[in-house]
Amino acid sequence: MSENTSSSFITKPGFCPDCGSVLPMLKTHGGVTCWACKQTWGPEVFGDMKLSYLLEFSNEQTYASASQVKDNGDEAEGPTVDKKCPKCGNDKMSYATLQLRSADEGQTVFYTCTKCKHKESENS
Repeated sequence: MSENTSSSFITKPGFCPDCGSVLPMLKTHGGVTCWACKQTWGPEVFGDMKLSYLLEFSNEQTYASASQVKDNGDEAEGPTVDKKCPKCGNDKMSYATLQLRSADEGQTVFYTCTKCKHKESENS
């Protein structure tokens, strides 16, 4: 498909001029193809939009402090909670949460024992 130069209506930069859908990110060269109507547009559809980002590289001390070594020598894989491990009986588990179900339902909590690394999940 060749790059389209005419549009059905006027849109803001970053939106498809033919169907109004949000356009995917512009690649390093060439145009961009709309996911909805499959029209291909040149970089001019982004107008004078600018993207900026900052990369921060961590040093060794950052990783050492993030491991959170506990009093009993066990390492946590994130924040911890007082929860008894069903496998070894340890009273500390680290946890992480993810929204795996629909937005009107609670998050899924993933627990990891700081001692035996047993993993379990709970739908809240």
